[in-house]
Amino acid sequence: MLNKLTTRHGRFAATILAGLASLPASALAEGGDAAVGEALFARCGTCHEVGEGARHRLGPHLDGLLGREAGSLDDFRYSPALKAAGGEGLAWSAETLDAFLADPRGVVPGNRMAFPGIKDAGDRADLVAYLASFATAVPAPEGTTPAGSGDGDPQAGAAAQAILALAGDPAYGAYLAGECVTCHRPSGGPGIPAIAGLPADYLVLALVEYRLALRDNEVMVTTAARLGDADIAALAAHFSALE
Repeated sequence: MLNKLTTRHGRFAATILAGLASLPASALAEGGDAAVGEALFARCGTCHEVGEGARHRLGPHLDGLLGREAGSLDDFRYSPALKAAGGEGLAWSAETLDAFLADPRGVVPGNRMAFPGIKDAGDRADLVAYLASFATAVPAPEGTTPAGSGDGDPQAGAAAQAILALAGDPAYGAYLAGECVTCHRPSGGPGIPAIAGLPADYLVLALVEYRLALRDNEVMVTTAARLGDADIAALAAHFSALE
């Protein structure tokens, strides 16, 4: 895979190889502990899911990640930067994922993942080992609800379904979005994700959960508390339509 990177689009290959060269050798040579990685994944679980019934949230599901071309799942809207990286030869291996987890914005400049990176090489190795254990996507058993759908909390699930049944007004959503984009920039930022192009059902559920204080972010809880159902439907219609 590294040979592939060195023969295609040298600018991007140089970025990846520079990231790998800066890592301690032990991070690439020693296997991690998947059990420890499972605990570390809690910091990723706000945006990503793995395992049975995993689906896309703010970020794509991570089942079958190792060996996959970056930005290649057809049913998720990646940032243009990550899709371009995949087109230029980036595929997720233990080495490239380790480099990306160390410095996401340094390895793929312009990607919208609002995560500063994991500096500890041992933690990265453990997390990579955990992700490697999910070699393929596993669908949820028939008749069950996918993890993270919101139906785990009946009030949130019912409220989200009611809002999704509304016809959100994108123009009104664009007006309301003026407050949102103060923080949620098109390319994201440290700890603040980009939300343009996210699925409407995810946006609705997230705002409902903030409105019910089921998610822990003081600014978002305060903001969502002021939103009615029509407001949330309009915001979801606006942001989900953006590239």
